[in-house]
Amino acid sequence: QVQLVESGGGSVQAGGSLRLSCAASGRTVSSYAMGWFRQAPGKEREFVATISWGGTNIYYADSVKGRFTVSRENAKNTMYLQMNSLKPEDTAVYYCAVNRYRIGTTKLYDYDYWGQGTQVTVSS
Repeated sequence: QVQLVESGGGSVQAGGSLRLSCAASGRTVSSYAMGWFRQAPGKEREFVATISWGGTNIYYADSVKGRFTVSRENAKNTMYLQMNSLKPEDTAVYYCAVNRYRIGTTKLYDYDYWGQGTQVTVSS
């Protein structure tokens, strides 16, 4: 089993930055791909970014490309999401997830373990 805990969320003004962290425990996730998703009120959960186990394969949603950067430190069993130039439409609960089998997938159902989420609120 893998437990995931997100942190780093908060409230910022448009144009600001936040850095989210996702700490894994229970077993090492260094050989698995990981991803970030988000869910705004009244909307479905959507893909944000994914990174392969070695960090060489990275994909972003078009809505965050050029503003968000995903990275990971396998020695710390941790993944990060640096979010810059935040917009009000980025407001959502952000979730991290582990995907054991399909590198590069953006599909929710391909991810096996999920964190509880951290709230990000961007005001105009």
